[in-house]
Amino acid sequence: MSEQQAPVFSIEKVYAKDISLESPNAPQVFLERENPTIEMQLHSEASNIEEGLYNVVLTVTVTAKLGEKTMFLVEAGQGGIFQIRNIPQENIDPILSVACPNILFPYVRETISDLVTRAGFPPVLLAPVNFEGMYQQRLQAQQEPQQTHQSGEIPIQ
Repeated sequence: MSEQQAPVFSIEKVYAKDISLESPNAPQVFLERENPTIEMQLHSEASNIEEGLYNVVLTVTVTAKLGEKTMFLVEAGQGGIFQIRNIPQENIDPILSVACPNILFPYVRETISDLVTRAGFPPVLLAPVNFEGMYQQRLQAQQEPQQTHQSGEIPIQ
């Protein structure tokens, strides 16, 4: 008889994959007194490195603008290598889409804040992100076109 091995989920490495900062309108932008509009974009990508090892990169892009003028644009890709073994295949995607980005987000949030501060701007404190909600929305969006297509309607792109 073969014994079922215990599930394994561990962080093997957390690393900075990509970091960039642009302040195209410096130094004039430092003379502005109004508050900028801050936009944030998130992107998470996962890949299998080898049996039981996965690489997840969470990329956050933050842009601060005063009207049409860009104060700064900062982008940081925070990577992590995760060991995931003895876990049913149907549970791997939720782990890679929810658990791993939740682990990486505090690191990338600190990197963004540090870069912005070092560039001479007030720190940007990113609010927590609901990766589970984002994952559920993605699943729902994937299922809706299939349901529409199965009902005989052709989805409009």
